[in-house]
Amino acid sequence: MSVGRLPELTTTLFRLVLGLLFTLHGASSLFGAFGGARGTGRAVEFAVWPGWWAALIQFVGGLLVVAGLGTRVAALICSGSMAYAYFVVHQPMSLLPLNNGGELAAMFCWSFLLIAVLGPGAWSLDALLFRRSRTDARQTA
Repeated sequence: MSVGRLPELTTTLFRLVLGLLFTLHGASSLFGAFGGARGTGRAVEFAVWPGWWAALIQFVGGLLVVAGLGTRVAALICSGSMAYAYFVVHQPMSLLPLNNGGELAAMFCWSFLLIAVLGPGAWSLDALLFRRSRTDARQTA
């Protein structure tokens, strides 16, 4: 592999790992999987604000980011949900993430913002669909 392709590979791997971690986080809260919501072994109650809706964003948004489909919009929504979690849930306890338990929310927020800015990378459904639409446009022109 050439060094010139390394940034694309790194972006793709970062997107995949980030999306997978977020999806698993959402699945634990939505379905009670992997230890359940906050380690309780249970799912969050259906449609309860904000927990269930946050878990839905985590699960669906994470899947979209993993697939690289609608990646920039999905990542921006995921980033915003983690900013909300940080400022509404964690920050009132203390200013610093180290003291308020908000490190995970802050890291997810900034990581998804990075993906929203950089895009999904070359190995994504977004890139595949864009290549197809450009090919189709050239063939009809």
